[in-house]
Amino acid sequence: MKAGQPVLPLSGITVVSLEQAIAAPLASRHLADWGARVIKIERPGKGDFCRDYDYVMNGMSSQFAWTNRSKESLALDVKSDEGKEVLDALLPQADVFLQNLAPGAAKRLGLDAATLVERFPRLIACDISGYGSGGPYSQKKAYDLLVQCEAGFLSINGTQEQPAKCGIAVVDTATGMYIVNGVLMALFNRERTGKGMAFEVSLFDSMTEWMSYPAYYTEGAGKPLVRTGTRHATIAPYGPFKAGDGGVVFFGIQNEREWIALCAQVLGDAALASDPRFSSNPQRMQNRDVLEALIEQHFAKFSAAEVMQRLEDASIANANMNTVEAFLRHPQLHSRDRVRKVGSPNGPLTSFLPAIIIPGVSPVMGDIPAVGEHTETILAELGLSTKAQP
Repeated sequence: MKAGQPVLPLSGITVVSLEQAIAAPLASRHLADWGARVIKIERPGKGDFCRDYDYVMNGMSSQFAWTNRSKESLALDVKSDEGKEVLDALLPQADVFLQNLAPGAAKRLGLDAATLVERFPRLIACDISGYGSGGPYSQKKAYDLLVQCEAGFLSINGTQEQPAKCGIAVVDTATGMYIVNGVLMALFNRERTGKGMAFEVSLFDSMTEWMSYPAYYTEGAGKPLVRTGTRHATIAPYGPFKAGDGGVVFFGIQNEREWIALCAQVLGDAALASDPRFSSNPQRMQNRDVLEALIEQHFAKFSAAEVMQRLEDASIANANMNTVEAFLRHPQLHSRDRVRKVGSPNGPLTSFLPAIIIPGVSPVMGDIPAVGEHTETILAELGLSTKAQP
């Protein structure tokens, strides 16, 4: 935190996270962004296996760089006597403990949330798992794509011919955000009651929430959503449309006012709005192929840039289909100074500011640690000899 900067919202909060991969590290990174001290416990030697997912960022993993800035790395064998000694000294000073070990491992080590909160009544502890406690899948290992499969996400994503996984770690991201929600609620509750809280978040339950709309639709309609590629499954027109120069424009109609504006101002065909085939969204969906062909006939008179401008003038939401390279150059990122460089063992790396903006308060944006980089410092703080260091 810079001199003179207001106190960050989570200053004074210490998070100890026995974490690996994405969901738990993403959650603790969000907490670190806003002032929490995050001590990341890693395996001695190799550390978090996410460090080896790729080596594209100056020799570092892109996913590790995303989820691990602003942390301290404590290399510790939690199964060893020395590791238990360190944890016994560290946990009484912690406000939050997160763990996403393999099913059953934390309980065997006495590091599950319920056991820890019983030992440390003010502690907020979260168990993170694939499928949650209880039920036939409770001991089943889980990764992002596998939970996408189990939750039915692939069945609604992709084209009619081929299902597709999400191109980002959507399950891990959802889970990380619910972990953060739980931690913040528990911290608020502790302020009122003085008591900590044990809670759990699973990848499957997180994706269940995100799959609610397609699940409700399927139950109500008696049939599943159809995979529609880049088109919306239940709203029309909403998706990609070709312009006269071969360029593709994405836009979406959300209400009848926008539909009327599209016909009158963009297409120049006001009468189309009252055509009985298209006068409500269910009818537009029923006749979508015909509607899309009519729209592209009108768009054939214009370039993609001209179509975009006409949509903009009519206050109809629209977008370019950018590549990731184009996103990295996006004017909305750079005009608002949303890109930063953070330090790492391999030099400065690109990073994006967190999505929350608090006027007058800057997030931490600290370095990405090397494995065990802070072990000696942390042990010294705890009054332990470096003999406890693996």
